[in-house]
Amino acid sequence: MNKQATFDQVKKNHLKLLGQYVPVVDRVHGKNHPEFHEVKALAEDILKKTAAAGKEKPQLDDEFARLREVTGNYKVPNDVCESYEAVYNMLSELDTGYHA
Repeated sequence: MNKQATFDQVKKNHLKLLGQYVPVVDRVHGKNHPEFHEVKALAEDILKKTAAAGKEKPQLDDEFARLREVTGNYKVPNDVCESYEAVYNMLSELDTGYHA
């Protein structure tokens, strides 16, 4: 994804995968990375609000601001799997697309 991707383009590419990956990553890494529990809750809020908004742009400023805070601007920990990294990358691209 390039930095110019719109939120609509990014959500089309990532929302379904996020819905699949986030619960698994939380189950696998939540014990060692308790911050991911909040990432999971925020990702679920984003998914719900986006689905409810339909073709309109959902109001996600608070969720993305909190995600940036909780994840240290989507900095991937050294001891995690590729799925964890993929979740952070997808959330970061959604954030960038949302604010484009």
